[in-house]
Amino acid sequence: MTARQPERPNAERSPRKVDPFLEVRETHRGKRPGDRRVKIVRPFEDEFERGEGGEHLVASERTFLGRTGWRATLRGIRTFLIGRPISSRHEHTERLTKLKALAIFSSDNISSSAYGPEEIMRVIAFASIGALSLTLPLAGLIVLMLLIVTASYRQTIRAYPNGASSYIVASDNLGDRLGVLAASALLIGYVVTVAVSISAGVAALTSIMPALIPIKVELTIALVALLMIGNLRGIRESGSIFMAPTYLYLGVMLSIIAYGLFRVVAGDLPAYVAPAEWHAQFAETGTALTLFVILRAFSQGAVALTGVEAISDGVPAFKPPEWRNARTTLTWATSIFAVLFLGISFLVVQVGIIPDPTEDQTVLSLLVRHLVGDSPILILAQVSTALLLALAANTSFADFPRLSSFLARDGFMPRQFAFRGERLAFTTGIVALSAMAVFLLFLFQASVSGLIPLYTLGVFLAFTLSQAGMFVRWWSRRESGWRRGMVINGLGASTTAIVAVVVGVSNFTEGAWVVVILVPLLMALLMSIRRHYQNLQRSIAVARIPEGAEVAAAPTVVVPVARLDAPARQAIAFANSISDDAVAVHITNDPEDAAELRGRWPDWAGKTRLVVVESPYRALVGPLLSYLDALDRQDPDRPVLVVLSEVVPRHWWENLLHNQTTLRLKVRLFFRRNTIVADIPYHLPPDGGDTSGAPPSK
Repeated sequence: MTARQPERPNAERSPRKVDPFLEVRETHRGKRPGDRRVKIVRPFEDEFERGEGGEHLVASERTFLGRTGWRATLRGIRTFLIGRPISSRHEHTERLTKLKALAIFSSDNISSSAYGPEEIMRVIAFASIGALSLTLPLAGLIVLMLLIVTASYRQTIRAYPNGASSYIVASDNLGDRLGVLAASALLIGYVVTVAVSISAGVAALTSIMPALIPIKVELTIALVALLMIGNLRGIRESGSIFMAPTYLYLGVMLSIIAYGLFRVVAGDLPAYVAPAEWHAQFAETGTALTLFVILRAFSQGAVALTGVEAISDGVPAFKPPEWRNARTTLTWATSIFAVLFLGISFLVVQVGIIPDPTEDQTVLSLLVRHLVGDSPILILAQVSTALLLALAANTSFADFPRLSSFLARDGFMPRQFAFRGERLAFTTGIVALSAMAVFLLFLFQASVSGLIPLYTLGVFLAFTLSQAGMFVRWWSRRESGWRRGMVINGLGASTTAIVAVVVGVSNFTEGAWVVVILVPLLMALLMSIRRHYQNLQRSIAVARIPEGAEVAAAPTVVVPVARLDAPARQAIAFANSISDDAVAVHITNDPEDAAELRGRWPDWAGKTRLVVVESPYRALVGPLLSYLDALDRQDPDRPVLVVLSEVVPRHWWENLLHNQTTLRLKVRLFFRRNTIVADIPYHLPPDGGDTSGAPPSK
């Protein structure tokens, strides 16, 4: 936004062609004939920098940090919690190394080794304690499946180096509907991941501190809040925070497994003797050991595969070359998990561990206590396990917001989910994930066994759609290595489809039915949001301002413009009707988008002046208010009229699908001195028709 500069006393304008809205040149005459001096005034230099080529302004931190009063206090609290804002220019510094990415994206997969064997054992134990030896072959089958899925996703990451989410792969090869189906399944899976991981972490902690059992739900909610704040600080910083627990767990557990294997080989490890009441309790509630029970035990343990998708979702977060680093990290994660999962499964079977039917103690804690006794190593093992399990939820905090941003970019979710906050994190997605996870923890009282049936079905459905999409891609494009790719991804799709059916059937009455209902409902919701945005776009699309819409008129008028559409056209036409010097202001964090808008502007808006303000910290209100402050300093007695365009949806609930930018501006501008706000509502036609050819409203 810009305004006509007032004439200054004892000064005259330089005849040189300069932009008076960005720079004013004043010529002052001296007392003697021929004496003069030229003074260059840049009214915006305090809060703005000049962009490349000097054609636009770049907002600095001061435009939204330099506030006073209670706003400054709130800003200080926010900065303390999530850190100082990061400029878009420094985005490359937020990329992840393989070591950090392993901690962020693979903690869910690796941490599954702590409770995966237990979930297998619990199902078998209620049928036959003597059949617990089946734990090891089932664990081996799960690891074999993991190797197949890993090989498939290595292909997918290579084919989609800018993001290999199941949603992207399925949409690209199978169509939007199946892509949204994959996304719906993943979104539900990520929410359940947070609840399961944190519940398992608290369970590991209460195994050595039983006094905490009555407040385990409160502990899980506190951990969700901690993870939310950590991730709002940005993905790189959250990686630095969460690296230590991951590698501590790896070091401790690998050491304990090695010690246990040594004692097994040496033959000095005594058998585990479970309390008699545990045997009695399993006998009272026991069922027959059938194929169905074995399949259900397998499906419970297959939860360990859920973290594989995370790395393919997060490919853009890696340092270059992104796809190569992502594939390497995926291979590391698979290898580490296989060693931990098989090692723990072998030891619990060899020792003869029986799961605690009350769930007060985990199988892993029973194993470690049997190996090392009530020593400090037991406490270290349980604390490291609890930390990793709780922080394994960070995988979802990294991927749910990113997947949501993909969906918002394509119009399937509210646009707020595509917004990157001050720390370059997808703020809305992080907060939404936290709220839904807290709801699940309340609903299931932080029970791992109660949450697991909700967990696996959606993830394996996404696996299947992703691999099927890759199979279709190889067949249709016949790219280099397509035959080998079809074999790998075809095997992956077949395997995960079989597991999805097994999981759905065996766990249907245990809670999988909830996922069967929720996935179609969420899919229908996402598709309806897409239709709304498509209807909106058709209604407001426009080519340019008609010549007859420009009317000469009066004061300093500023029109914030987000994009070239019908609401903006209507606001500019109104501004031109009351002033012959109205200025349109476009605040953006995308220089390429701004350059495109500048190129289209003369044909689209005629003689209306445009000022572009680059906002590398992605703030809108702060740079706009600072711009108005600069105008006030030029002429304190002259009011500024801000013309705001606002789309009015047909239904009140559709307002939730928009980011309420105009409302935020109105609230801030209403309390600003010397400012007039003109709100120009743009009402969508009742039939959703195209109004691009209609004349602007007066």
